[in-house]
Amino acid sequence: MNSSRRALVIGGLAAGIAGPALSQKKKTPGVTDTEIKIGQTFAYSGPAGAYSSIAKSDAAYFKMVNEKGGLRGRKLNLISLDDGYAPPKALELTRRLVEQDEVAFIFGSLGTAINKATQRYLNQKQVPQILVSSQDPSFNDPKDFPWTMGWQSTTELEGVIFGKYILQNAPNAKIGMLYQNDDFGKGYVRGIRMGLGDKADAMIVKMASYETTDATVDSQITSLRAAGADTFMNIAIPKFCAQAIRVAWDSGWKPLHFLVSASSSVGLTLKPAGLERAVGIVSAQFYKDPTDPQWAEDPGMQAWRAWARQYYPEADLTDANVVLGYSRAATMVQILTQCGDDLSRENIIRQAANVKDFAIGTLLPGIKANTTPSNFNAIRQMQLCKFDGTRYVLFGDVISG
Repeated sequence: MNSSRRALVIGGLAAGIAGPALSQKKKTPGVTDTEIKIGQTFAYSGPAGAYSSIAKSDAAYFKMVNEKGGLRGRKLNLISLDDGYAPPKALELTRRLVEQDEVAFIFGSLGTAINKATQRYLNQKQVPQILVSSQDPSFNDPKDFPWTMGWQSTTELEGVIFGKYILQNAPNAKIGMLYQNDDFGKGYVRGIRMGLGDKADAMIVKMASYETTDATVDSQITSLRAAGADTFMNIAIPKFCAQAIRVAWDSGWKPLHFLVSASSSVGLTLKPAGLERAVGIVSAQFYKDPTDPQWAEDPGMQAWRAWARQYYPEADLTDANVVLGYSRAATMVQILTQCGDDLSRENIIRQAANVKDFAIGTLLPGIKANTTPSNFNAIRQMQLCKFDGTRYVLFGDVISG
């Protein structure tokens, strides 16, 4: 299938949700007695193409739902288009999804810049922009953008966790930061500075940014090392994170190394970098690492593996983004389930803002999805972890924010 036009009618939920189709009380674009049409743009190509396993997981989860009878007799029809990680392209395709394909809402599009490019348009049109695949805190702004909501923990929250850990465990650290020169990277920088508090300026000895169009980050890593940094904040997407890990190790630089959760996947980032180069890297998680043997007999992860074998057999089961996509799609299905037969756009966003202690078997113990009309971020807890050469080992307590 042409990746620029992936029309995915897909799919999983308990069979008990399926039932006789009920007539629509209020006509909503994309909603009939037999279908809910959902729109999405995603990077199937371009510098962030490695994240496409998230969208493919969405598709596979919805396929499971459909094979179990759908939601109240309605099948989930996901139209997922390749935006190449380019904001102008994403806006063009989002307009097509809303105005030509007449989707009911936009779900889980990837990237801070991508979602910001479409956020104002979708709010003006009063089209729900739900569970966006970005950690930027601007997608938790019910006052100014009531039709937009994120899902995962924010860049600022994660940055604060890293900053506080450094203060407590390496108070004399000399910090060097590699960061993506956009809202994604700058959100982490803000959070780390918040976590370090009034010591931030003294502890951060060098900052180096990169553009997603850059070929490498070799020169940036060289500059951080030359500045005398002994602590490295690796704030990048998988391609550049892997480069940074490889260049740092091969150059003999062995700092205390922090890797953002968005790029912590063993399969996508650490394997390409070389697992031996990643030993000791610290990250943070809110979902279970598929490479961690402690989850081998875990019921939630067993269900995830069974789902992948049946509905996404080509999945790399070391790719944590497949866990993330599955978990997020489950949240989307829960929201639609809560809507009952009122699938108006108003009720979809209302239910999205009223998720209560939704337990997903792939999230870490103690972490559940919660939203309120004043706080749209469903995931607000994380736990630190360290890579031992094979897997991430969790340590410390689950941290709330």
